Amino acid sequence: MKRLIEKIVEMQSPIVVGLDSLLDYIPDHIKEEHFKKLGYSFDAASSSILQFNKEIIDVIYNIVPAVKLQAAYYELYSWQGMKALVETAEYAKSKGMIVMIDGKRNDIGSTMEAYAKAHIGETTIGNEKMSAFSGDILTVNGYLGSDGIKPLLDICQNGDKGIFVLVKTSNPSSGELQDKQIESKTVYETMGEMCEEWGKQTALHYGYSSVGAVVGATYPEQLVEMRKKMPHSFFLVPGYGAQGGGAKDVVGAFDKNGLGAIINNSRGIINSWKSHVTSSDTNTYLKYVKEAALKMQEAILSEIGEIKIK
Repeated sequence: MKRLIEKIVEMQSPIVVGLDSLLDYIPDHIKEEHFKKLGYSFDAASSSILQFNKEIIDVIYNIVPAVKLQAAYYELYSWQGMKALVETAEYAKSKGMIVMIDGKRNDIGSTMEAYAKAHIGETTIGNEKMSAFSGDILTVNGYLGSDGIKPLLDICQNGDKGIFVLVKTSNPSSGELQDKQIESKTVYETMGEMCEEWGKQTALHYGYSSVGAVVGATYPEQLVEMRKKMPHSFFLVPGYGAQGGGAKDVVGAFDKNGLGAIINNSRGIINSWKSHVTSSDTNTYLKYVKEAALKMQEAILSEIGEIKIK
């Protein structure tokens, strides 16, 4: 979280681009090249995705500090898709970017320890230690309780990693459970309190622990509420762009210094070219990807002002 905060301030860009790279999102000229060589196969799909991701990273790495890889979009294309996820993560890191693995993992005991090591820790094989998925930050589901979080905390503290725990999610039906009352508090408020407690087991960097929270842009009032109630938890804010959230909706996620949150935009950036160019166009599509990232940066900064480390 320390590295993420410093990059956000350095770049004046509290944005993470979600590389949710379905084949439908990829220009035809890329797919056709790989289908011609490899046929209609998982190999062709994953190599198309990897090329697309690398080209996007090349035009955004000096605009945004992080990318988010939603595991489901890679699992869809079998082990070849997961290989594309790893290679995308490694490429993004080579450009100095922070890599978030959006796996929303949760389990207990040794199973959660394995998830933690796989995604943000290290796997031991003989005398060697290596990173399986090269993630810096993992999204997790805290609704199994502390058993599903504790295995992550040592890695966060000792391995310079972070987590974002689901608190108030951006989907329309989130309130079916998260808005329910437990005595005088909502479920999401209770989860927020748990995040603050878990965060106490990690160091604070610029006032924030390594345990962050997912709070959606589609619920601006709850963003304001939880920013006050979770002063040491950095927010990952989904729901910007395609889900309807805008710059004014996310203001409440930030503290008085413009810190406290990173806003995710996936389709709004990686699909931005679709309304401007035909799928037969080649690298002109990247012009619109870059413009969308810059436009989002400008819109957010116009609402929150300069981002400073307090």
